[in-house]
Formats: sequence, C-alpha cells, structure tokens
Amino acid sequence: MGMTMTQKILAAHAGLDSVQAGELISANLDIVLGNDITTPVAVNEFKKAGFDRVFDKERIAIVLDHFVPNKDIKAAEQSKTCREFACSHCVSHFYDVGKMGIEHALLPEQGVVTAGDCIIGADSHTCTYGALGAFSTGVGSTDMAAGMATGKAWFKVPSAIKFNLTGKLPKNCSGKDVILTIIGMIGVDGALYKSMEFTGDGVASLSMDDRLCICNMAIEAGAKNGIFPVDAVTEEYLKGRSERKPVIYQADPDAEYEKTVDIDLSAIVPTVACPHLPENTHPASELSDIKVDQVVIGSCTNGRMEDMQAAYEILKGNKVADGVRCIIIPATMQIYRECVEKGYVTAFIDAGAVVSTPTCGPCLGGYMGILAAGERCIATTNRNFVGRMGHVDSEVYLASPQTAAASALTGVITEYKEA
Repeated sequence: MGMTMTQKILAAHAGLDSVQAGELISANLDIVLGNDITTPVAVNEFKKAGFDRVFDKERIAIVLDHFVPNKDIKAAEQSKTCREFACSHCVSHFYDVGKMGIEHALLPEQGVVTAGDCIIGADSHTCTYGALGAFSTGVGSTDMAAGMATGKAWFKVPSAIKFNLTGKLPKNCSGKDVILTIIGMIGVDGALYKSMEFTGDGVASLSMDDRLCICNMAIEAGAKNGIFPVDAVTEEYLKGRSERKPVIYQADPDAEYEKTVDIDLSAIVPTVACPHLPENTHPASELSDIKVDQVVIGSCTNGRMEDMQAAYEILKGNKVADGVRCIIIPATMQIYRECVEKGYVTAFIDAGAVVSTPTCGPCLGGYMGILAAGERCIATTNRNFVGRMGHVDSEVYLASPQTAAASALTGVITEYKEA
C-alpha cells in the first residue's frame, strides 16, 4: 500500500521504509519550537528531568511573541526564563523584541523551516508549516522539553483526508475563506487526529500566504496536521530562504485516504465563523445586521504581507466607522517594515486604525485588544471560543482581511465587493 505525503515524511524521520496509519513511531526532529508562554513550562520540565544540554542549538527556535513587549510582571518573568535558557544553551534561533515576529509567520519567513521537515512546536498552530510541504504539529510543553533534549518525538501515524481543490478563488476571497468553508463543512472534529492533505489543480492558484493560512487552521478541524504538495510556488518561496536543502515528498498514486472532499475554489464566497466555534460559518452577505465594536487584522493566520495589502487597498482614503476600534498587527518586523516603506502604515493611521508591533496579544485575549462584556469583534484570527478575546459575554467573528477591513468601514459585518 502506498503512503501519503505525511506518512512518507514520518517514515523517513523514523528510519523506516514505510509506515501505516495508527502505527506508533519515534521520529527524529528537524525543529523544536516554543514561545514565551509554553517555553518556561518546557524549561522547568527540562530541568526536572535532569537534562543539562540541548540536542542541537541550531534546531531549536524560541520566539517571544504572545506578551512581548511584556504586558505585566508575570509576562516579564516568563520572558526572562526564555532569555536565560536561550543564552545558557546558545540557542541560535532566539527571537526577542526588535527581531521577533508571530512565530508561525516568522519561521517560514526566516527559512528556519523547509520542505520535508519534521517539526514539533509547543503551540497548536505549529501545523502552519505544512504549507511548505513539511510535517508539523503542535505538542505540549513536556514533549517540547523532551524534544529539545533528545531531538526525537513519538507519534501515532495519522490517517488522511484528501481535499481535492479545483478552480480559482474569486478576487474578493482568500485562503481564510477556503479553510473556514472547509471547517464549516466537516466540523471542528471532522479531521480529528488526521492529516488534511490538500491537492488538485486548484492548488497552483493559491499563493504561499493562502496556503500558510489554510494549514494554520487545520487544527481547528481537529487535524494532526495540514500539508500541501511542493510545487513551483513552494520552490520559489523557499529559494534563497531555506537554511537547509528542501526535501520533496510526493504522495503515492495508491496512497490510502479515509475519504476525498472536493472543493471548487471558484464557488467560495466571503465566509465568517460566528460565535462560538469555527464551524459555525455563514456567508458574510447574510450577517450585515451584526454591529461590531472592534476589528483585528493580524495574527499567525492573517498577518502576512498579502493580508496587509488587502487591508490597505480597502482602508486607504477611507475612514474607520465611528465607534469601531481597528487594530492592525503585521506579523513580523520584516512585514512591519515593508508596510512602512509602502505607505501602508500611514494609510492605516489616516483611516483611523492603530498599528502594533508584532504580537499574538488580542488573539488569545492577552492584551492589545481585550473585549468587554457585550462587545463584538470581527478578527482575522483563528479561534472564537467563549471568552477567547476577553469577557465571556463578548463575541468573536472570524473572517478574512478583506471582510474585516470592509467591516471596519461600515461598523457592521460587510462582504467586500471590488469596485
């Protein structure tokens, strides 16, 4: 029986000729990732287990992105723990204020992760890197600690669902609309501990930013990972960027999938996930009676350059509606700088928005945009659980940058239509 892309990567990293769904394996890791919230817990477990060295200082990445610049004393102490650990073990990929970005945008941008990698991260959205043709998945801080010390992790090989993409997205839609549509179809447990493998002629029409967004939210369908094939778009993105030579894997023609889901990209419409689950999706056009108090454009899902450009094209020369707080967060310092150089930041400020240094802050209800009771936010983030961005009586609506920016101008959820 043939293997899927994910199974081939896992087999190679386990030193096996083949693996099957459900098999337990121990695999070598290319990158172990942590952030300012999860790394301190991992550091404690690392020390508790008696480890005194990391397996490879070049293969560990620690990104301070959730509460940095530090929002309070606890956040400062957590960051201090990360800084001291990174310094004492000479961790090469340590990103602090001035260098950091939101981890899942930063690592691909900096070439830390590449095609064919096996990656774990103590953050659930580590599945993002499947966009590059890698196997990447989120783990707990204890697994991160073991990974930092041994360079290995154990996995149960996931079965797979094939998503056959055809056609091309309408101009007012993006990868966010694709993944919200899929989650709306299959539910938040529709791919539970499975690999979501995206394939088909439609893949070629999706940009790398679209793919990163789609894989980022694979976890919101319960998936172990999401993954795209390596094609010309991937190779162009990785060229001159990857620290290591990419390794390209392709699914076998006779690879086994639990099922195939056909997605016609041309039929996708601007989509919004309403409270309080990502599966509660509706066309944006049906929600125009819902007033919003806040708009957030950013996060590891939609803080990349194409997202900033989409927001700019809608907000430039216009004004954010009275009573709406519009918060825009470029995902990395490189993206922030490009926004400055292209005049996006000036346009955002002129429109009445605020622009923040890279941070995960509002996405998890940390800071930079906490909601009070009864307030509503439309955000380009990835989760809208009860209390996710603040008070348990607040509401979060998930949408694309186009829908979020259009809503900022009207004060109600608005489908963006190109003039």
